Amino acid sequence: MTVATEPSPVIADTPKKITKVSIVVSKGSLEGVYPGLIMANGARMEGIEANIFFTFFGLYAVMKNFQNKIRVATVGNPAMRVPSATGFPLPSILGIIPGMSAFATRMMSKEMDALDIPPVDEFIEMISDAGGHLFACKATVDMFHLTPDDFVPQMEKVLTVGDFYELAAGGEIIFT
Repeated sequence: MTVATEPSPVIADTPKKITKVSIVVSKGSLEGVYPGLIMANGARMEGIEANIFFTFFGLYAVMKNFQNKIRVATVGNPAMRVPSATGFPLPSILGIIPGMSAFATRMMSKEMDALDIPPVDEFIEMISDAGGHLFACKATVDMFHLTPDDFVPQMEKVLTVGDFYELAAGGEIIFT
C-alpha cells in the first residue's frame, strides 16, 4: 500500500532589489529617447545605479547640435493618434505632409511641459548630476564620423559593445 504524502511547501524566494540598470537607447525620435531618460532618472531617484548606452540614432540625444531637435516620428507609427491616445488613428501616409512631424512634436512637447517633463538637454543634465552615467557606442561614433567635440559634456566615454557588457554585468539591461 502506498501512502500519499503532501509535498513540502515551497518557500518563495524573496525578489532581490535591483541595484543596477544599463539602458540602451537606439532610436532618435522623441518617443525613442524619452523612455530611456525617464527610466534612468527614475532609477537614480530610487538609488539604483544607472548607465545609458546611446547607439545608432539614439546618439543624437547626447550630441550638442541635435539633442533639442529630436522630433516625433509620424511616418510608420501605427499607434499615432490625435489629439490623444484615445483619439482617431493618424494614417501613416499623413506623416509625410511637410510640417506634420513638427506639429506632432509641438503637441507632445506641450503635454510634457504640462507634466513638468524637462527637455532633452535638461534631462541629460539632471541624470548626470544625479550620478547617472552616459556612454556612446563606439561602432556608431565611428560610423557617423563623430568626435568628442560633437557631444555634450555629460557624455562620459565612448564604449565598445564589449565594454558595455562588462559595465552592465550584474545588473539589468533594458532596451528602449
